[in-house]
Amino acid sequence: MEAHVSAASASRSWSPPRDASDIVKGIHAMLHPRNIVLVGATDKPGNYAERIWNNLVKYGYEGGLYPVNAKRDAIWGVPCHKDFASLPEKPDHVLVLVPARFAVQVIRDAAAAGARSATIVTSGFSELQDDESQKLAAELQAAVRETGLAVTGPNCLGNLSAGEKLFTNIDDRIVTMEQGAVAIAGQSGAIVMAIRQALEDRGVGVGYMVTTGNEAGLETPDLMRYFAEDPSIKVIVVYLEGVRNTKAFRDACKAARAASKPVIALKLGASEGGRAAAMAHTGALAGSIETFDAIATREGVIRVGGLDELIETTECFVHAAVPKGDRLAAVTLSGGKRGMLIDAFYAAGLNFTPLSPHVSAELAKMLGPGSIVGNPLDAGFAAVVDPSVYMKSIKLMIDDPDIDIVIVDAELPKAPHELRERNLRIVNEMASKAGKPVLYISAMSIGFTEYTKGLRKSLPHLAVMQGMDRAVTAIRSLLAYAKLRKEVPDIVSSSKPAARAVLEKTLTSATGAALDEVASKKLLKAYGIPTSKEAIARTATDAVKIAKQIGFPVVAKLVSAEILHKSDIGGVVLNLNSAAEVKKAFADITARVAKLKGKPKLDGILIAQQVKAELELVVGASLDAEMGPVVLFGTGGIDIELMKDVALAGAPLDESEARLLIGRTKAGIKMRGYRGRPVLHEASAVKALVGLSNLIADAGDRIASIDINPFLINAKTGVAVDALIVLNNAAARRAAGR
Repeated sequence: MEAHVSAASASRSWSPPRDASDIVKGIHAMLHPRNIVLVGATDKPGNYAERIWNNLVKYGYEGGLYPVNAKRDAIWGVPCHKDFASLPEKPDHVLVLVPARFAVQVIRDAAAAGARSATIVTSGFSELQDDESQKLAAELQAAVRETGLAVTGPNCLGNLSAGEKLFTNIDDRIVTMEQGAVAIAGQSGAIVMAIRQALEDRGVGVGYMVTTGNEAGLETPDLMRYFAEDPSIKVIVVYLEGVRNTKAFRDACKAARAASKPVIALKLGASEGGRAAAMAHTGALAGSIETFDAIATREGVIRVGGLDELIETTECFVHAAVPKGDRLAAVTLSGGKRGMLIDAFYAAGLNFTPLSPHVSAELAKMLGPGSIVGNPLDAGFAAVVDPSVYMKSIKLMIDDPDIDIVIVDAELPKAPHELRERNLRIVNEMASKAGKPVLYISAMSIGFTEYTKGLRKSLPHLAVMQGMDRAVTAIRSLLAYAKLRKEVPDIVSSSKPAARAVLEKTLTSATGAALDEVASKKLLKAYGIPTSKEAIARTATDAVKIAKQIGFPVVAKLVSAEILHKSDIGGVVLNLNSAAEVKKAFADITARVAKLKGKPKLDGILIAQQVKAELELVVGASLDAEMGPVVLFGTGGIDIELMKDVALAGAPLDESEARLLIGRTKAGIKMRGYRGRPVLHEASAVKALVGLSNLIADAGDRIASIDINPFLINAKTGVAVDALIVLNNAAARRAAGR
């Protein structure tokens, strides 16, 4: 059996249009190849080549299958070819299974012979830390770039294209080869394969699975772009160890969002890139995961916390229509389960909508004592005795135009059960006509039997959820996705040329790890961020003079680029109401600095207006190594890291997004007049956020972090009274211990 049929793709229903990108066309060639060539085929027992060959034969791949090994005339019962030139047709997709030192030449030879794509299963490249492996990795990247081949790997475990019966993977577990609505991509072969298996065990078909390995060629965002364009795919699942190209990732997310395809992401944790930023509060609070969420969520990505949550969320999005609103209703047969539903959804910030008078009246007619006519509905004894009452209760919820999502507390039977199966099929038929999500939730994870899997596939219009907590999380994600805009516009910096000129001058002249407070505030002012009245004093006499010009009360603060957190060493004195108090504060701060180890340089004492504040805020910005610049807003003051009432957004942002960011915090709630307190001056906070987001975006990679803490706000104004700008330079890296 050499080549089954060279034209395997007569049944393909979709191909990229002529104006599609080269990447999309290349991926299509990889997942829908005319033939597959295994370079490095060997009959050593249990090797990867044999496993992949057996899978291709077992699942009936219909294109040409050609083993290549110069030292074999035959292998696995078929002729073995010496090289690409000896093949009966031009190679199309090449599987590279030779040792790492030969892989680069195989890629070049494959491209020269006419191949369009390749998967490099071989390891021994950038995942190793020795010089030789790193050199090979660089040579491989150069070869991929120069040949233009669509390449996955190296150090990956192969791919699945169910419609083509293509499984170039080492996995020996059963694959259904169902042209499902889910596509999976990610660097870890083991995790991606586990996700595929778990979904198939749940009766959710996987149309594509791609393991990307070290990503010397194609990266996960490239696959996302392809899946966004392929109409057979409904849900995109990705495992991300890191985001190398933020723009490519965001563009892929935008493409998926425009195609109404949710991206469900499992993301690894904190990056090493934030250490310099962590010298400031913002850097400590803007961790890698939080930063990823700030940027990816805006683009429509649903990040999950683990594999179980990923499976439930994928199940939900595959089988549930996107709801029109967030009005929830639930049906159960137990008062205890009713209470659990209320608690679980309330804990997630979700509530059940009051039933309409019509639905309440109809339910009251059907249900007698032992039932609770409300939402959630406990249909109770009447529904247990008469299953038709149970069905009518569910139908009333589904038919009610004032309900957007219907939840049924029940699980699929593990063995044949005539009554339950009939009821399930009735509800599935109702759901097919409802235009709203209908979800079955099992309060516990009960597992799926072979019987359950078959039954599950006969209920395509029902989402079947396992475990209350994971189900609630998935439903919350479904509601959040429904509220997103389909098209997310790019926001560009709105800064003025004069501000950018000040930025360039400041950064060019900076030599330390951070800007001192005077230089920081000068830069903030240039970007339109309101600051307090203040001036720097070199002597106690100057300090008194400045205080009188500003007007009492004033604040005295040390100025030193070498001391980042002034309060920690007594470098801030508040409530100075006289010349004598100013003189004493000047002397005390100077003495404290003189006693510090390392003898940090004191550039002076800042005398500043003391603003009466209703609320202390933090406004900050940080540069994440993966995701780029973000801004932060929340409750400030000395307890900022204890409170952790902060929210993040990608930078730059406009006034509209700044207001949305403020609204995501408790500080934002307080600003709107919480419990009879005055409404605070939101416009100043919005101005500060927009200006700061422009500043961090304009700086590129030269500023690591910016803290404005506190930003004091009252009913009439808001001002930055303290500022710290940490640079992303050699001095900052030394200070951070790198």
